[in-house]
Amino acid sequence: MSDNAGAADSNHGITVPRLASVPSATYVRWDGSQQPFAPDLDVAALLDEMADDWLNGLGGRAALRDLLRRGPQGTRGLDDLRVSLAQRRGAQSDLADIAAPLRAVQRELDAIVDLEMEALADRDDPAAMLSAMDLETLPDDLGRRVAALRRRPDWASPEAQRRFEALDDQLRKELLDAWFQDLTQGVERVTPDDVAQVVAMLTDLNDLLDARDRGEDIDQQFRDFLDKHGHHFPQLPEDLDQLAQMMASRMAGMARLLAELSDEQRRELLGLNRQVLDDPELDEQLARLWRHLGPMELPPGAAMPGDGQPMPMGTPSSFAQAVAAMQQLNAMDALDGQLAGMAPGSDLANVDDDLVEEVLGSQAAEDLRRLREIERLLEESGAVRRRGGELELTPRGARLLGERSLVKLLERIRKRPSTTTHGADPELTGQVRPWRFGDTEPIDVRQTVTNAVLRTASHRGAIHIRGAGAQPPAMDAVAGVRLSPEDLAVAETEVRPRTATALLLDLSWSMPLQGHFVPAKRMALALASLIQGKHRQDSLHLIGFSDYARRMQPAELGGALHERVYGTNMQHAFLMARRLLAEDPRPVKQVIMVTDGEPTAHLEGDRAEFNWPPVERTLTLTLQEAKRLARLGASIHVFLLEDAPGLVAFAERLAKVTGGTVTPIDSNDLGGRIISEWLDPW
Repeated sequence: MSDNAGAADSNHGITVPRLASVPSATYVRWDGSQQPFAPDLDVAALLDEMADDWLNGLGGRAALRDLLRRGPQGTRGLDDLRVSLAQRRGAQSDLADIAAPLRAVQRELDAIVDLEMEALADRDDPAAMLSAMDLETLPDDLGRRVAALRRRPDWASPEAQRRFEALDDQLRKELLDAWFQDLTQGVERVTPDDVAQVVAMLTDLNDLLDARDRGEDIDQQFRDFLDKHGHHFPQLPEDLDQLAQMMASRMAGMARLLAELSDEQRRELLGLNRQVLDDPELDEQLARLWRHLGPMELPPGAAMPGDGQPMPMGTPSSFAQAVAAMQQLNAMDALDGQLAGMAPGSDLANVDDDLVEEVLGSQAAEDLRRLREIERLLEESGAVRRRGGELELTPRGARLLGERSLVKLLERIRKRPSTTTHGADPELTGQVRPWRFGDTEPIDVRQTVTNAVLRTASHRGAIHIRGAGAQPPAMDAVAGVRLSPEDLAVAETEVRPRTATALLLDLSWSMPLQGHFVPAKRMALALASLIQGKHRQDSLHLIGFSDYARRMQPAELGGALHERVYGTNMQHAFLMARRLLAEDPRPVKQVIMVTDGEPTAHLEGDRAEFNWPPVERTLTLTLQEAKRLARLGASIHVFLLEDAPGLVAFAERLAKVTGGTVTPIDSNDLGGRIISEWLDPW
């Protein structure tokens, strides 16, 4: 077999035909980094949603930021996520009665005292009377009340004694867990030895933090620390920084709990903590740890309680749950700062997906992932590029945006084929219609054959299929398709001249002030897309003008600010258009000018001279340049976006001396009108 026909596989002897153009695919082993289900985001749609900000001259970064805040269609933006977060945070604050554990301790102590008083009332002896007097004079402060009951030598009620000992054990366990998350997990009763072990752990941790602050190498010391105290941490930290974040998060939760309580409740909790744990060394090591960790900056995820699972909404039943609720509120505050972009160096890449999912749910996390994909997708598509910290619209991006604008405009106008025949060849419009006698348009073969096949299949199916048990027709009975005149379809064409168009776009300060900037730029992008995409034999020369005129590319419309300069220099714009059209070989030449003000500037040599109100010299020089342009054979069409008397009067003089047209129009109708009339020329 020849080389051109195919090639043999050296391993298997299989001959594989060689084709001129065969789509190929590359397969790689899954490594966990690929994204098989990429977000269904459309680049052109994203550009379209950013267009108003971009075309208003705010810049790509500002346009992207606004899109991320409001969210593209079908995706919640950052503002919506923050609203959901605020609602969740408000509900958590309303439902979390953080003083409930204190009241629960007070109720249990009251019940214990009542049981003991009832037992003493059954006895009639001096010792019982003295014991009852001791109970009646117990301190109101919870901590000192617990300490007094702990020193009680004899209990008259075994049930009261049992309940107090259980409460004492429970409080010691809860308060340690409040300071150190899940520290006593799986331990039924916390003994003084357990408290001593906690003190030893805190002492070693503080020594380790001191060593780190001195710049020492602490890797081995940290491993030794985990070997000795790792049983205190259900989730073993990877390094000292992670451990410090865990401890700082819990202490921040405790600090917030104390801050949220009233002054009296705060004193109650601190007194209870001091009396129940009853260890001055523990107090000293906690204060030392706080000095290390108090000013620590926590990432959002570090502020979540437990293993990252959200705390249940509602009233906490223990001090540990109250602290965890405060941790969650701290996490919500930190997350809100990230979403709002207020945190130093914040970026969507720094927002914790897991935290968003835990606080707001899986759909919110998916929305965040989609928002994060937008900028990457825009850059990878080639629609935008980054330059000097700013996002710029590329030629491809301008084309995509123009196509979107064009589609919207074409939906609003009725397209009519042109009949102009200045030596041009017919062009296909993309429309197909049934053939009529006398048509000279080319036959559309695909549609014609399709019509014949459908008609034949429908006709023979009606003949041969007569019921559920009918036999299929013989092959020779259905083979072959015959054409009929009713099957013929023609491809519509239009005859257009090869046209050079100069689009003169007013970029003066008044355009954005009156709200004309975005519609005018969208029209320019749509016209550029129409010419570049469908009518490549035509040309478009885009000229922006304010105090001076300059030639522009469509992509520049995404970054062209309204120019804060004085002057509307139509003379310079007409001059530049005349030079460009004179060099353009296309036989039909036209000028489209979009403006909202009369000429207020002209060239004196190479310098622009501005006058307000307009002086006669400016008007005269502008009209003279327009007449030169008209003598070139260019038709001039002016679209007025305002109806000021001076502007209307000048436009009428311009139309009179050039034979052109003047059209007052609302800027929102500008694109549809110009595209419609470009398709059906003046």
